[in-house]
Amino acid sequence: MLSTLTTLFLRDLDNLTQEINAYKNEADLWLVPSGISNSAGNLCLHLLGNLNHFIGTQLGDTGYIRQRDLEFSETNVPAAQMTSQIDMVKKMIQNTLDTMQESQLEDDFPIRVFSDQQKLTKGFMLTHLAGHLSYHLGQINYHRRLLTIA
Repeated sequence: MLSTLTTLFLRDLDNLTQEINAYKNEADLWLVPSGISNSAGNLCLHLLGNLNHFIGTQLGDTGYIRQRDLEFSETNVPAAQMTSQIDMVKKMIQNTLDTMQESQLEDDFPIRVFSDQQKLTKGFMLTHLAGHLSYHLGQINYHRRLLTIA
């Protein structure tokens, strides 16, 4: 299961890099068309913060300190800087998951994440995070195509 999760994270982070680089006009990364809640740039920053916090800090002991508000308020971060950060997140995930044992997937996740839950396992949280990445990746793809058509 760990190798499957690693493969999914790395695949979707590669796809995130491709999506960010597919914007013909870098400024379009930060546009928020009517009916859309977030720019692609902010969704990318959110994914980076999310993965760095929940995998890096909580499982990999990286010391990353999340500033979630900035994930949605910062603008005009260069695409090259975001793709460089994606590469760093890929390495962090690879390193963190490579040090885990399959049996640890059944261990409790170190922090409470959802208000309606008592405990959840590391395996559940990693699966949730992979789905979260995929969900926002789809939103970024839709955002890019929406702006290309417009």
